[in-house]
Amino acid sequence: MLVELTKVMLQDGNTCQQAVNLNLKNIEVFGEHFPVTVSAPAELMITNSGKGILVIEVRADVQVMIPCARCLEEVKYDFALDTTRKVDMKLSAEEMDEAEEEYNFIEKNQLNVDKLVQNELLVNWPIRVLCKEDCKGICSRCGANLNHGDCGCDREALDPRMAAIQDIFSKFKEV
Repeated sequence: MLVELTKVMLQDGNTCQQAVNLNLKNIEVFGEHFPVTVSAPAELMITNSGKGILVIEVRADVQVMIPCARCLEEVKYDFALDTTRKVDMKLSAEEMDEAEEEYNFIEKNQLNVDKLVQNELLVNWPIRVLCKEDCKGICSRCGANLNHGDCGCDREALDPRMAAIQDIFSKFKEV
């Protein structure tokens, strides 16, 4: 959703406050797409603090489906975003292009709220998500989810790289 910034920029001290519906269907992280299941309207407050500086405050609640790091089951992960950004609107188009990562949510005199929220989701992205603290993961042999029950595979077998060491131990047992 694009929000026009020209009215706020007209005079120092101007503010704009509104609720903005987000149009996020999924978010891309490291080439993977994660579906956004719930996104409440974002609360937006834009203030002209003078000298061409806009203070943008955003509060948004977003829910994303992220696979569990152990068993790969989908987990609903809630983000409660509350951020403040300062934007120097005096910068030329070339200077904004150079600082693209910092100002990529500004398009001419418009604020792309979806892009700003997506940036904040990326900054707050969890390192690891688990479906539950005691998640058992998946079987290394058959790939079955061990949270649903035992698959019956023999998980006592050693790694083939350890076969030489196993031979050494078995020789000492025979003595």
